[in-house]
Amino acid sequence: MTEQGSTTNEKAEELRIGAFICECGVNIAGAVDCNAVADYISTLPNVVTSVVNKYTCSDAGQAEIKNAIKDMNLNRVLVASCTPKTHEPIFRACVEEAGLNQYLFEFVNIREHCSWIHMWEKEDATKKAKELVRMGVARAALLEPLESSEVPVTGAALVIGAGVTGMQAAMDIGDMGFQVYLVEQGPSIGGKMAQLDKTFPTNDCSICILGPKMVEVARNKNVEIMSYSEVVEVDGYVGNFKAKVKHKPRYLNIDECTGCGLCTEKCPVEVPYIEFNEGIGTRKAIYTPFPQAVPLRALVDKTICIDCGACIKACERGAIDMDQKETFSELDVGVIIVTAGFDVYDPEPKNEFGFGLYDNVITTMEFERLINASGPTMGKVVRPSDVKPPKRIGFVQCVGSRDKNSNIYCSSFCCMASLKNAQLLKEKYPETEVYIMYMDMRTPFRMYEEFYNRARDMGVRFIRGRPAEVTENDDHNIIARIEDTLTNEIVNLELDLMVLSVGAVAPESTETVRQILKVSKAADGFMMEAHPKLKPVDTTLDGIFIGGMTQGPKDIPYSISQGSACAARATRFLAQGKALTEGITAKVDDDICVGCGVCVPMCPFQALSVEDNKLNIITALCKGCGTCMAACPTGALQQSHFKNEQLLAQVKNVFAYGEV
Repeated sequence: MTEQGSTTNEKAEELRIGAFICECGVNIAGAVDCNAVADYISTLPNVVTSVVNKYTCSDAGQAEIKNAIKDMNLNRVLVASCTPKTHEPIFRACVEEAGLNQYLFEFVNIREHCSWIHMWEKEDATKKAKELVRMGVARAALLEPLESSEVPVTGAALVIGAGVTGMQAAMDIGDMGFQVYLVEQGPSIGGKMAQLDKTFPTNDCSICILGPKMVEVARNKNVEIMSYSEVVEVDGYVGNFKAKVKHKPRYLNIDECTGCGLCTEKCPVEVPYIEFNEGIGTRKAIYTPFPQAVPLRALVDKTICIDCGACIKACERGAIDMDQKETFSELDVGVIIVTAGFDVYDPEPKNEFGFGLYDNVITTMEFERLINASGPTMGKVVRPSDVKPPKRIGFVQCVGSRDKNSNIYCSSFCCMASLKNAQLLKEKYPETEVYIMYMDMRTPFRMYEEFYNRARDMGVRFIRGRPAEVTENDDHNIIARIEDTLTNEIVNLELDLMVLSVGAVAPESTETVRQILKVSKAADGFMMEAHPKLKPVDTTLDGIFIGGMTQGPKDIPYSISQGSACAARATRFLAQGKALTEGITAKVDDDICVGCGVCVPMCPFQALSVEDNKLNIITALCKGCGTCMAACPTGALQQSHFKNEQLLAQVKNVFAYGEV
């Protein structure tokens, strides 16, 4: 664990600042006179060179910076260009390769902060760019060299969530020779893919693809599956996380149970099977989740068990233990991957499109269990009201998605799911009339448009519009009133069964995990990545990654790809055995600090602690956010690279109203 206290002042040196102004094609030069900016900056104190580059981030631009550092003995470098979010690491590495400490680099954003927002005001934009760069020069003069610290990395990974994304990540890391703890809150791995009948766009049997992968995960010698378990606590930092896992009781010895099913046969208690079959069909108080479950072990639902003892008598191996308690284990891991999946949108609270009011209005997941050959009806599609096969079936798109009254985002898989189910219906029941009511059909990926065309060629009928009114007649048929926006006609569609294509929502269960890990979440409730394009599976916390539906709605191929991406990003730390932490951290002046501890609860990363009236900073945890600095009543805390004097120098130069 790396800690730091007060620092010593750097000895005085002659400042030699080099400024590099980027035109960025016309992105900046189209609104800012870059040559005028460079000429102005060259007149400022301590600036020994000020040049304009077409593209400073290019190889040629970086070579010019390196040559200037060596030839002109520069000890500070300023680049005025685009956003530091994407380009600051490039320039930091550039100056370091030239022998200059990377923290003696200053970045000024004159694209997003100037040229783009003043596109048609070239004179004022140029004046503002001069002022921004002048402020940067003032700050650059006060920059100090900093050093990153190195921490060892424990060669193990924790994967939270064992759906298809988590399994892929676990297998990839395990295949690379590292220990993986795969924690799944349900009694079996597999996730929601295990409930599906077929998968688009190939219409392969879902469990036929998933089942072998589940077995492969279980057989991987480096993967330890912790089913029916939850992560309840995480401490530490990249390379050195300590996780506490709660193992919920199955009320049987998992090592003795063989999944034979004798206990289930003898159990007299039956309830609707909500967890896997969406309430269609029943399960016993003691049951195995589904035939292909991994691990294939039973569990007891104590909330409905009547303690009759029938299962205990039936179990030949004596595996059942009704006195079993929850247990805990602690794991030391170097990286954490969160692939905790999603929940389907529940239309019942609002009785959307009659769901919850009319028996013959069901959701996509309920339909998946109906048409599945291993489902409660053995693949026979029937109406819930009278168990008769429907002759007219309609699918309603965007239920719980693309709707300002629920969720404004697109769930991305719903259109394809309905197209798949419509095709399966036409294959299995050719005479059935199948309708899809939509606003926009979205089929953006490879083979998806062809999939849509195939459904249309099979006779699936498309109505552009969603039901404005849904009622039920005396035969329990559903009457959907729709305005077809393509024909401008009102359609009254009588259906035997209506299926709501519900979208994805962030599950409530992952909110606890998110808060434990302190990962940010977006406005839609899903966990937020560090950057949507450049770091789609990273988080802002080193060593913690997110993938699959945890990061946002996506289909199975995309989810599997993100599982592998998480594994690849995580294994960078595991393979090196060490990790570098950011040099920009908080620092404390022990002579001023009184050990009051006001800053400790303010730190969102638990990087601070007080012992014997002395503040300790765990630099590996500190992210340089500055919250503690703002809270300190004595001014003992300073934010390295963003010290008071550095920021005040910029502020003072805002008001330096000289001729620019």
